[in-house]
Amino acid sequence: MKYIYSLVLATLFLTSCGSDKNKSVEDIIATNDLELIRKKKTELDASVQEISTQLKALEKSIKTLDPQEKIPLITTFPAKKTVFNHFVELQGNVTTKQNLVIYPEFSGVLSRVYVKEGQKVSKGQILAKIDDGGLSQQLSQLKIQADLAKTTFERQDRLWKQKIGSEIQYLQAKAAYESQLEATKQLQQQVGKTVVRAPFSGSIDDVITEQGSVVAPGQSMLFRIVNLDDMYIETDVPERYVSDIVKGKEVKVEFPVLGKEVDAKVRQAGNFINPANRTFKVEVALPNKDIAIKPNLTAKLKINDYTNQNAILIPQSIISENAEDQQYVYTITNKQGEKAKVKRTIITTGKTQGDAIEVLSGITNGDEIIDEGARSVKDGQDVKILDLETSND
Repeated sequence: MKYIYSLVLATLFLTSCGSDKNKSVEDIIATNDLELIRKKKTELDASVQEISTQLKALEKSIKTLDPQEKIPLITTFPAKKTVFNHFVELQGNVTTKQNLVIYPEFSGVLSRVYVKEGQKVSKGQILAKIDDGGLSQQLSQLKIQADLAKTTFERQDRLWKQKIGSEIQYLQAKAAYESQLEATKQLQQQVGKTVVRAPFSGSIDDVITEQGSVVAPGQSMLFRIVNLDDMYIETDVPERYVSDIVKGKEVKVEFPVLGKEVDAKVRQAGNFINPANRTFKVEVALPNKDIAIKPNLTAKLKINDYTNQNAILIPQSIISENAEDQQYVYTITNKQGEKAKVKRTIITTGKTQGDAIEVLSGITNGDEIIDEGARSVKDGQDVKILDLETSND
């Protein structure tokens, strides 16, 4: 090829000299004569086209006459053992067990609201107060009556221990006291229901009912409280993975909306197969230190269901099939320098991940597999191995 390119340059030089008997290209450019320059360029363009046609004819003849030119050029890569992690790709939704709408336990007017949206609260903190409709006054009266019943019972108890009075008087005083205590306790519980408290620590996501509204148990939504510390992703996994996806498996989680990826693990794998869709539930624990991940956010999951510590991976594009549905690739043998012979190798394959596929048998560590040119070679054929590094240089 270097000889051919040298021939082109020499021809162009001779042509440029011959087109104008006494003037070179540099001399013509120096004249600043536009017509003369254009004429020279036209002559050279015609010469280039003629030489290009002649070169193609020469190259065709060389390939026909020289057997070395008929040898296909290929590239190879060595088979290497590597760690292969296969992932099942699924979709899931972010959720939390601490995402709750709070309802009142008492009917009445919502007299006070002590929190606002976005406020952090702790477990047991008072969120609101419902007007008790006079129950507090009734409770005070009951407490006074309970104190009186207690005093009466204690006095009767002392007399009874001194064998003074009848047993029935003692029992009546005791019953009256215990009855008052029970009534007081029940009313205290009723009054306690007028105070709305946080069931767990978290943030007030929404104040649904405003102060002054009339509320009723099981009907009026007061607040939504959310704890974003204990988030997880729930997804449905096909039953064929029931023995592969278990607690502790690694998961790569992607949130397309946030442009964020996190590493997580399966914290729970369900034992029940849903007969409607033949899937089981899986929960993936989700770290959420920056509170950027919200409930009901869609996530893409890649759950590790299979790992091979000594896998050989090859591109799927180089695999072919014969009439018996056997898969095969081409390797090289009898390598001598840049020359080698092609060998068709029957293989069995396993799992795929992206463009790569796992080879279970047929290929051993160190085998050289044909990559570029794999579709144009035949078993037993001589080939020339192209050194990509040298060619790129």
